[in-house]
Amino acid sequence: MLHLEDYSEILESLGSHAADVLHASWQEAARTFSPRGLEDYLKGAVALKNLGRGPELVATYLQEAPAVAKEIGEAAVSDLVHEAMLMASRTSGAVIELVFATAPVAARRLGDEGLFRGYLRLLNTLLAQAPRGLRPMLEHLEPLLSQLTLGGLRRWALWGAQAHRTDFEAQVRYFSLQSPDALSVLQKERKGTLLVDVQRRIGAYLRALWGRDFFLRPTSGDIESREGLRPFIEDFAIHLPDAYDDLAHCDGLTRYRAAATHCAAHLAYTRSPISAQELNPLQMALIGLVEDARVEQLAIRRFPGLKDLWGRLHTASPDQSGSAGDFLSRLARVLLDADYNDPHPWLARGRELFWSGQARLDDNGLSWEIGVALANCFGWLKLPFDPRSDAVAAPYRDDNRYFWDFDELHLVETEQVPWQREKQVRKHVSLMEFVNEVDVETAGDDAQEVWVLSSELYDDDGTTFNEREGKPPVSEPYHYDEWDYQIQLERPSWVTLLEKRPPLGEPKAVDDIAARHKPLIGRLKYLIEALQPQGVQRLRRQEDGDEIDLNAAVRAFTDLRLGNAPDTRIMIRNVRKRRDLSVLLLLDLSESTNDRVRGAESTVLSLAREATALLAGALEKIGDPFAIHGFASNGRHDVEYYRFKDFGAPYDALARARLAGMTGQLSTRMGAALRHAGAFLRRQPQAKKLLLVLTDGEPADIDVRDPQYLRQDAKKAVEELARSGIVTYAMSLDPLADPYVSRIFGVKNYLVLDRVERLPERLPLLYLGLTR
Repeated sequence: MLHLEDYSEILESLGSHAADVLHASWQEAARTFSPRGLEDYLKGAVALKNLGRGPELVATYLQEAPAVAKEIGEAAVSDLVHEAMLMASRTSGAVIELVFATAPVAARRLGDEGLFRGYLRLLNTLLAQAPRGLRPMLEHLEPLLSQLTLGGLRRWALWGAQAHRTDFEAQVRYFSLQSPDALSVLQKERKGTLLVDVQRRIGAYLRALWGRDFFLRPTSGDIESREGLRPFIEDFAIHLPDAYDDLAHCDGLTRYRAAATHCAAHLAYTRSPISAQELNPLQMALIGLVEDARVEQLAIRRFPGLKDLWGRLHTASPDQSGSAGDFLSRLARVLLDADYNDPHPWLARGRELFWSGQARLDDNGLSWEIGVALANCFGWLKLPFDPRSDAVAAPYRDDNRYFWDFDELHLVETEQVPWQREKQVRKHVSLMEFVNEVDVETAGDDAQEVWVLSSELYDDDGTTFNEREGKPPVSEPYHYDEWDYQIQLERPSWVTLLEKRPPLGEPKAVDDIAARHKPLIGRLKYLIEALQPQGVQRLRRQEDGDEIDLNAAVRAFTDLRLGNAPDTRIMIRNVRKRRDLSVLLLLDLSESTNDRVRGAESTVLSLAREATALLAGALEKIGDPFAIHGFASNGRHDVEYYRFKDFGAPYDALARARLAGMTGQLSTRMGAALRHAGAFLRRQPQAKKLLLVLTDGEPADIDVRDPQYLRQDAKKAVEELARSGIVTYAMSLDPLADPYVSRIFGVKNYLVLDRVERLPERLPLLYLGLTR
């Protein structure tokens, strides 16, 4: 059972700001961490609070740690806190906060707990050698890790630290990617294809072949050298190098496909271990090579195209005979391709043994027998064998640790591996199933099953159990980038947005609005009728269409008889007139909307409610798909988003009750709300999309002092929406808004309403004018 109320002492010790962030992050944390991991997560927050480096450090940790655990496991969070405590005596709280803020980026790009630990050790090393470079490097971590592996990042960072050890300004320029040598070293260290960029594609590729999921993890062997580790299989997971360079005959993606399918073939067809007892290194190498060929032939029987995929990575030829490794590479090619001819007697012996045993391919005892037989006649070659250097040249094959059975290690089938943990299931059941099942009262947010009824369940007193005992659901957190105009980069996953259920009011309050605005509704009636689709319209004088325009055809025939060039537009096209438009009204619900309008008793919020109700009524009659959403914010960790009416949902009593219950609170972090609203509009099938923003002030929030910061982020969000084909238009109720609102939305995409009391009239008229 995981309830935040059980940790009341920790909540009190963290302070009000961190406690608010913890409340906002609790749902995600409870789903991500185990009970033990959740306790460590909270203890880490207390330890950071005791450092005395300010509440933002603790808040950032509480916000970002669940994302790290979700990517690479909860143990990485403890490592993160430990390294941060070590850094505390050598750097400022702002730098440690940046370490936490960028930790999800590192976890996502590295994709492995071991690599993440190596990354944290690199930060500590860099802090000792180039302390001025750590902050700018963290600010540019996303572009760095999108091009470099962990080993490449280490070499790039340590080169800069050594080259600019005493020049602090040069350090900052280097780690900010503003110096030529930084870009030169970056170009030298960058890899061709990173696993993190193609991991989902490779996973889908394997699933399409074998009809099952394979767990892929990156591994890095190039911390000190540019050579990566070979693929390997461990704990039923396929470990692939974190990057592959392109070869002359094969790109990085093809190498990943070859390596992943080879490892998947082992998992599919190696059903029992092979004993390594009393085998020498040469025998083990040859048995492993034959076992690789055996599983590949079984896979080729089912998927013939894999032969070409693997074959292009076998480049050994008869003229390569200088080492034992050359002969092993030639043997691997002979066993893969029956049509390939290599005349050497030892290779001919290997071909004969392998291809004559095709009936026994399902038995890996065949690999043991052929490998030992070939090792016994390897003396014909009179070449020494070194297991460290004489490996098969095919770069996609794994190191075969998966199928060897040693005395101290045994291949054990496990019931459940860590990545197959059972996920929480939401089951929709009937009333009889529900009442006949025993409820587990101690179940919390980590319950294995949650049962859902299609309608409310009422008790004897007429109240529902949800009203009495339920708690409002909180959505999965949405993380959005935020534009920092000072460094001209996006801060990755910087803002967290939570969708919350809007409180309900009385629908009658919204219904009464129509009665108070009868004259306005009368004026809107004719505009609405003009915008309603008029059915089928006949367009004459068309070159192609549905039927012949007889009058035009007669004129064309007359011109033809007179020797004149006839008008070829003699068809009529029937066009169905319809409005291909969807609109989302986004309401600013900040605390300032509770202010009274000068010279009136109404608040800005009540006028916004009236205007929204009138606009919704007009849209309902016109037939345009529309949605009504609102937002407020309490710092970057908690942007609250409310959906009063969604696309496709009716504008009924429930939607009106939500409008009646909307309240004004908190601040106005507009950029994240614009991006989230844009995500809804992008899913609409209409060709034209309009985002109509109603706000009473400039973007602002409690954790931002620079007034330009959120303005520039909102401007960036509007530009992103424009690239997606979404037109954004703002109506501002701030009479002094012209300077900033024109920069955010553009000089033609805003309207400043000087007389706020006219909002209910102007908002519907504005929409009708925009979409005429």
